[in-house]
Amino acid sequence: MTTDNSVQVSVLGLGAMGSALAGALVKAGYTTTCWNRSPGKADDLVAQGAKAVDTAGDAVRAGRLVIACLLDHASVHEVLDPLSDELAGRTLVNVTTTSPAQSRELADWAARAGIAYLDGGIMAVPQMIGQPGSSILYSGSADVFHQYKPLLDLWGDSTYFGEDAGLASLYDLALLAGMYVMFAGFMHGAAMVAPAGVTAGEFATRAAPWLTAMTGAFQGFAEVIDGGDYTVEGQQSLDFSNLGDLLAASSDQGISTEAVAMVQRLIQRQIDAGHGEEGFARIFESIKQPG
Repeated sequence: MTTDNSVQVSVLGLGAMGSALAGALVKAGYTTTCWNRSPGKADDLVAQGAKAVDTAGDAVRAGRLVIACLLDHASVHEVLDPLSDELAGRTLVNVTTTSPAQSRELADWAARAGIAYLDGGIMAVPQMIGQPGSSILYSGSADVFHQYKPLLDLWGDSTYFGEDAGLASLYDLALLAGMYVMFAGFMHGAAMVAPAGVTAGEFATRAAPWLTAMTGAFQGFAEVIDGGDYTVEGQQSLDFSNLGDLLAASSDQGISTEAVAMVQRLIQRQIDAGHGEEGFARIFESIKQPG
C-alpha cells in the first residue's frame, strides 16, 4: 500500500473541483502536475508548489497516477483517447461526473488500453474537499483503490463499492436525486410563503431544522420497503397523505404546483390501485414500476 507522498500525480482539469483536488495533493506534499484546456487556471496551484504543463500529454507522461476531473464523459474521451498509448501501464482515477453506463464504458476502454481504472463520485462541493463531511465514492479496480487509499483520503472519506465501475456513479446520482428533490421542496415552500411577505431567509430558519428532523424517518421507510409489507402498523396511510389541500393552497398563492404535484401523482397511483390504507412508503412502488 502507498503510504507516503512519493507518488507523482497528474491532474487533468482545473475547474473549481479539479483545483480543489490538486490543491489538497500539493498541500500534502505530493509531486503534482496540472493541466487545463484554458491557460491560467494553474497559477494559484503553481504558487503553492504544483507544476503546470501545456498539454494533456505532458501531464500524463509526468505522473504514474492520473486524475481526470473534466467537464463530462465526452470530454474524457476527447482528452484521453489520443493518449491511450501513453496511459498504458498507468493508473487513471476518473472523478468526472458520468452516468453508470458511461463509467462502465470508460472502464472497458481503459481495460482494452492496459490502464488500471478507478471511477469516483464526489459527494462534496469544492470548498469541502479535505474537510469533515466530504465523501467520495469509488468503484472499479480494488487494487487501485487500496493502493492509493491514503492519497484518496486526503479529499474526503473514501468508500469502495466493488469492481463494477458504474456503482459509484449510481450511488452518486441516487443521492443527488434525493438532494435535488429536497431542494425543490424547500423552494416550493419558500414560494408559498413569499406572497405573505415572508423572506426565503426567514423560511429557511424554520425549514432547516424541520427537514433535518424528518430525515430520521428514512430508516423506518427503508425497513418497510425492504420488508415488502406496507401494512405494518405505525405508518401514515396514503389516504391520509393525500396532498390535495397543499396543492390547493399553492394554487391560491399563485405559484406553480409542479414540485408537489409530482409527489401527489405517486400517491394517487397507489390509491387508485387499492392501496390507500397502506403506508406512505408504498410510493416506492410507483417509482420502481412507472406507469
